[in-house]
Amino acid sequence: MGLGSNGARLFGTLMSKLKLLSPSVPARATTQACIEVVTKTGLAREPYWQRAFSNQRKDHRYYELIDRTLCPDFDYRYFVIRDDNGAVCAIQPFFLLDQDLLAGVPMLSRAANRFVRGWWKGFMRLRTLMVGCSAGEGHLDAAGRSARQAPALLAKALRDEAVKAGARLIVLKEFPAVYRNDLAVFLDHGYTRIPSFPMVSLDLTYKNFEDYLRHGVSAKIRSELRRKFRAADKAAPIEMSVTRDITPIVDELYPLYLQVYERSSQHFEKLTKAFFCDLGRVMPDKVRFFVWRQSGKPVAFSLSMVHGDTISNEYLGLDYSVAHRLHLYYYAFRDIASWAIANGYKRCVSTGLSYEPKHQLRFKLAPLDLYVRHTSRVANILLGWLLPFIEPTRQDKTLRKFSNYSDMWLPRKTASKDTALPESDAQPRASSTARSEIFDHAPTRSRKVR
Repeated sequence: MGLGSNGARLFGTLMSKLKLLSPSVPARATTQACIEVVTKTGLAREPYWQRAFSNQRKDHRYYELIDRTLCPDFDYRYFVIRDDNGAVCAIQPFFLLDQDLLAGVPMLSRAANRFVRGWWKGFMRLRTLMVGCSAGEGHLDAAGRSARQAPALLAKALRDEAVKAGARLIVLKEFPAVYRNDLAVFLDHGYTRIPSFPMVSLDLTYKNFEDYLRHGVSAKIRSELRRKFRAADKAAPIEMSVTRDITPIVDELYPLYLQVYERSSQHFEKLTKAFFCDLGRVMPDKVRFFVWRQSGKPVAFSLSMVHGDTISNEYLGLDYSVAHRLHLYYYAFRDIASWAIANGYKRCVSTGLSYEPKHQLRFKLAPLDLYVRHTSRVANILLGWLLPFIEPTRQDKTLRKFSNYSDMWLPRKTASKDTALPESDAQPRASSTARSEIFDHAPTRSRKVR
């Protein structure tokens, strides 16, 4: 039965009085997710920074190291991203530099230097904001579900920050393919995705290096490698040692790094003695230096990093007076792979370039992506048309021989699981100079490393 008009009024009055008697509950204060820019001074005031990139081999310590030891011409800064509750959920490093747009095509860059830049120094050079790492591949920092909104916030904020900093070009530098789903939002904001030189990855699930030779490579390559190693018996023994700190011998090893750096056709960052010394002291849990000596004299060294079940070959130094004769590239690979297998590592990742021997040794490509846009909407349309023609990998025909070459161009994270770099351990970038190009300049004779 209904209450009727009088009953309804009485019920309404009663409820109003009861509401006045109930304790008041303040409205919940809400904030909006936001992003701000700080330098390393402001970064020191963020406790979260000590946890940044904790799931990567290059964690916050590595970014602090390169900030103070590398590329003084680079202006390092950091995006601090806060969630809806005002808590920091991610910190994304970036830096500013003057970028040569033709750097990926050395022939064009040399031609520009010779014929144009004598009177127009800024030809095809733009002030650039790069998101990522100046000495390695890029990663997205993340701390739980709240960090999933970070890419969208970055995509919205980057153009304004670039304009404010006087940068005309924005680049997300060399992010592994596993981030393609997360970074798809950038394509909606006018960015063009192009491939950078991919890294390479090799399965190390073998009993030892001999087992790898028997089952991991073709009979032809196996025969060639064994012939090289047998011929080395005529050379003076080469001894390998492994250390976490090369400070006492950095003056002996650094010239070997410079030899590799100066021979490279592409330059980006140039490492310093301070970088090599501090890296071993700051990150001893991650860093391994392999040093090869012949008759007491260092002839090669490799900077590698370990994380989880993966060893990553980062940088190489060589004495070119003996490197070709002794085939130190192959020996470095053999010794590092043998050490890694013996110590329980299941995967070896190396930087790119010199892909032919890596293809023969059954490495797989581990793609890296660049996301690029111009701050001018009109110029960005032209840039989007031009980038596929000047992207760096077009010049390397060997890449097409790899069975997973198509992974470099797939629109989303659909690369095969065994070849893509895992998000928790994506590996070093490929376009760096003087990286551990273990197979560069394959020599014609061989000597064995003992």
